[in-house]
Amino acid sequence: MLEKIISNIVFTKNRPLQMHSYLLSLYKSLPENFIQTYIIYKKDLFDRQYQQLFEKYPNCVVIYEKNFHDDLVNLINSLTSKYVLFGTDDVVLFDSIDLNIINETFESSPNDILGFSLRLSLEYAKSSPDKVEEVKAAGQTVYKVNWKKSRTANLKYPFEVDATIYKTELVKKIINAIAKEHRLLKKIFDPDSLRIRTLKKVISMKNFLASLETFYNPNTLETLGYRWCKNHKNKIPDYLFFKKICAIALQINTVNAVKEIDIEKHSIKSKSGSNIEELNEMYKQGFLVDIDHIAQLKPILALCNDEFFKLKKQK
Repeated sequence: MLEKIISNIVFTKNRPLQMHSYLLSLYKSLPENFIQTYIIYKKDLFDRQYQQLFEKYPNCVVIYEKNFHDDLVNLINSLTSKYVLFGTDDVVLFDSIDLNIINETFESSPNDILGFSLRLSLEYAKSSPDKVEEVKAAGQTVYKVNWKKSRTANLKYPFEVDATIYKTELVKKIINAIAKEHRLLKKIFDPDSLRIRTLKKVISMKNFLASLETFYNPNTLETLGYRWCKNHKNKIPDYLFFKKICAIALQINTVNAVKEIDIEKHSIKSKSGSNIEELNEMYKQGFLVDIDHIAQLKPILALCNDEFFKLKKQK
């Protein structure tokens, strides 16, 4: 059995269609034999569809979220893989990714690389005022940008939970730093302790974790990870990316969606209101995100809108 060198950690809630599309696109873009996927699943709506999805991907480890903070910290600290790739259920990968290039680049410059971004393109980077440097890896050319000096929003974001491959040891360092995993704090605030059981009666765990200035969901994880990198920028190197973008986030809806489906065209059109129920109905009919449609449009930005969202019925 080949070693699973990448731990892929994905966060999902109320989006079984998008979650299925993410997994389908992931294994089209990266060799499945090298990836162990962990799904941190916030159970709410559409659990039946999620269970059917999990049955289709039995090799994925599903973690039913009880306390996002502790669930993630425990998972991160248990990993033995070389790399970590975070993901969210609104991300789609649409191009092949050469893992040999990524691995060789990390191996040849272990202290000079923050991560390998799949969400940037050379075309976008060159349109910015920032300097882009060429780097040779595995006989190919990749690109490097100094996020600490960047004047462009998408280029100066060192830590994110969408589509960047990091060294596991760096992720552990960042997560444990922002998780405030001090021995005394861990002992005092053990989830099963009388103190915490009493505290839960008067304050939500989310508010409690927020008061400690630590993370309690993917958004706060990303925010605090970004802040930690900025505060320690002298110790954090640059990151790399391929010539072409390999992954995008489809900004179609949140769990409180703001758009609806055009059933006839199997696409999205703007409207105030919720569409997560409509998306789930389409999923039950066998529709997923049309990955080929995204590839044909050749996006250069990581955040994409309605134009890139099209559904396709699976055979």
